[in-house]
Amino acid sequence: MAVVHTKCQVEAREPAFGVLFFPSAASPPKRFYKKTSLLSGGGGCEVVLDHRKLKTPKGTSFVVRSEPLAIAVATEFDAQKEHIERSRMHLSALCFTAIDNPNHLSKLDMVNYLLNFMATDTVLFQYDDETDLQDLQVNEWDPVIAWFNQRFQTNLQKTMNITPPQVSEEDKMRVAKHFQSYSLETLHGFIFAVDTLKSIILACAVIEQMLTVEKAVTLARLEEEYQLKFWGRVEWAHDLSQQELQSRLAAAVLFVHLNCSENFVKQKSIL
Repeated sequence: MAVVHTKCQVEAREPAFGVLFFPSAASPPKRFYKKTSLLSGGGGCEVVLDHRKLKTPKGTSFVVRSEPLAIAVATEFDAQKEHIERSRMHLSALCFTAIDNPNHLSKLDMVNYLLNFMATDTVLFQYDDETDLQDLQVNEWDPVIAWFNQRFQTNLQKTMNITPPQVSEEDKMRVAKHFQSYSLETLHGFIFAVDTLKSIILACAVIEQMLTVEKAVTLARLEEEYQLKFWGRVEWAHDLSQQELQSRLAAAVLFVHLNCSENFVKQKSIL
């Protein structure tokens, strides 16, 4: 993929609406372009498919501030073969969602959504009716809970039954302050990570590089993997599920980091 930086407009033959990417189509569309490239100017970076600018499902021009993020999206498009497999283009989908904001969410809406996970976090619900599982949770989950409490100066406590743990308003405010420091666009990446793991604790740990993507997914699936030892494992199904979670989480982490990148513009490069 050639990365071209210019403030010039694309050729006049470009259609009025550019290339509109429809993620809701019934079947995977055929790849309709031969090459991908970037246009970089004062307003940010755009992805170009052949000589047509990429647009979001709402018809908005695809423009991002972070050049590395634009390169990553262009690479996803460049990696498509005969058909465009949209279900595997997590970074592109995240960017479309961040640009279009289809649910018209404010930063406050998104922060509150994330805070709601604190009382339902996967790793805070542990059980003492199976000794082996309890030992596994204590050894694997408790250190991450301790890290989160130290990192955000909170006092989250696990529960040993179905009763949700109590989360103080002070703890919510401390975590809220952290998320409010990010842009509206970046918060979409946090939500994608939290939804993937069903855990705000694990999501923060992997985004802040306390855990690897693979380890975070393993911890999110801890109870499931434990049960599979007794009930058996359908390798193709369970392995596929794990790989899909890893792919989604990796995209979320990359999206957050690239949105926060200070190096928004780089020199001309060839991928």
